[in-house]
Amino acid sequence: MAIGNVTPDSFYAGSRLMSTSDEESVNVSVVIDWARTALADGAEILDIGGCSTRPGSEPVSEETEWRRVAPALEAIHDVFPEASLSLDTFRPTIARRALEQFGPVIINDVSGGCEAMYATVRAFDAPYVWTLRGDLDLPSKRTEMQNMNLILDPGLGFIGSVEADYACLRAIDRLRVYGRPVLVGVSRKSMIYKPLGLTPETSLCATQVLQFYALYHGATILRTHDVKETNQTIKLFERLCN
Repeated sequence: MAIGNVTPDSFYAGSRLMSTSDEESVNVSVVIDWARTALADGAEILDIGGCSTRPGSEPVSEETEWRRVAPALEAIHDVFPEASLSLDTFRPTIARRALEQFGPVIINDVSGGCEAMYATVRAFDAPYVWTLRGDLDLPSKRTEMQNMNLILDPGLGFIGSVEADYACLRAIDRLRVYGRPVLVGVSRKSMIYKPLGLTPETSLCATQVLQFYALYHGATILRTHDVKETNQTIKLFERLCN
């Protein structure tokens, strides 16, 4: 899953697809070029976000988020109709508008969801990335899981501390028993760069170490800023396991 942000303030500058600092200006040609490169490098899912969820960020309005993501989704949908689209949003209204306008779209909700979001994805039978934020005790959440096309995300980076992120990553094997795809997003996050004294921009190699670990312990989708390098990691992992 390739990360593309139509935001001016996402924590990793390399993921930003805005052509200027204008928070409502989306350059469609930039989005198309990013999508073309990501698909050529091996991406199977293109994830578009229009509202930064980095720590300390202030959410933009719903209309601003929609003005950002709608042209990006439309451009990819028109130019690359075979691509699987994902929308990074925690707002049920934004999810519904995308599903109504663009058809099958994965809804990637880092918030953990709410009843309105659950009802929306159920109504469209949309794949839903359910971010668990470190709480891997799914038997207590059987009600939420009913009739949902779930992808399970342990929620690394949204748990509260680097130590908690590592404790969660060490436990992701527990998600295998539920028979759902497991998405792991560690790409260039603080759990990588803080212990090593790096920055998001210098965390590529270290990211691959934790992505390999995640694959070994049951991850089936890697959400990444760096598609080519992550695809190489996946290929070596598959060779090692075959």
